[in-house]
Amino acid sequence: MVTLVYEISISFPKEETFGITSQMRRAAISIPSNIAEGASRQSNKEYIQFLYIALGSVMELETQLVITYNLGYLNEKNSIL
Repeated sequence: MVTLVYEISISFPKEETFGITSQMRRAAISIPSNIAEGASRQSNKEYIQFLYIALGSVMELETQLVITYNLGYLNEKNSIL
């Protein structure tokens, strides 16, 4: 998913480089990163906490994808919605 977010966000307007593009990329990277970090923890309770953080990033990314679709940055051809 991270690779796909990077690929589709390349076509976003240049003025969004430090806006929605950056936000989407950070949210996408955060998902597997938090899962990996949680998996390295010693207890299931800690792991679950990191899974919840990853889930929060999933929701952020979903919201950002809807916003970019509504703004016309994504369309039926390049949408992952």
